[in-house]
Amino acid sequence: MLIAPSILSADFGKLREEIIAICDAGCDLVHVDVMDGHFVPNLTIGPVVVSAVAKASTKPLDVHLMVENNTFFVDLFAPMKPRYISFHIEEEKHPHRLIQKIRNLGISPAITLNPHTPPSAIEYLLEDLDMVLLMSVNPGFGGQKFIPSVLEKAARLKELIVKKNAQTLIEVDGGVNNQNIIALRDAGVDIVVAGNYVFGANDYKVAIDSLKV
Repeated sequence: MLIAPSILSADFGKLREEIIAICDAGCDLVHVDVMDGHFVPNLTIGPVVVSAVAKASTKPLDVHLMVENNTFFVDLFAPMKPRYISFHIEEEKHPHRLIQKIRNLGISPAITLNPHTPPSAIEYLLEDLDMVLLMSVNPGFGGQKFIPSVLEKAARLKELIVKKNAQTLIEVDGGVNNQNIIALRDAGVDIVVAGNYVFGANDYKVAIDSLKV
């Protein structure tokens, strides 16, 4: 299991130190939640802060766009050269075009599904994607409870990926902890995003290691 701590739960008063700490503690990716206050009822960080995160991090960035006007935000964050940029299928009229744009920028394209959106919504895009991010909470705020139905959804998505012989990874974001990590692994999940569970722990390494199953 790859671990991507969400900096939404970090102490922004000492953000550089927090990024260094999770990298030293053995995380695999640094998850960056970008919210515009329109697609979701919250406003987070822009390119100036993300650029600082990229400079502090020794691990690749995993940028999750929760925005309207995806193309504008892809252009805004592409210069930081994240490993992944994910966008919500619910907001994008031309997903295939945007996938191609992200890949042409040298970044791995990913699509995010809200809790109500079925995997079948992206069945014909799977072979063009490097990752699918399944929300296991309603997007917009950290600290929410895990929605158990994402386990069945992940298993169904895994079946589609195998059927298509695609190399697409599955990521889950929201309410992840050491109580549900085994079930997530068994459902075929490859990467988990953990915010409060990691940044709320006394020892980041212990928290991250407990998810590496």
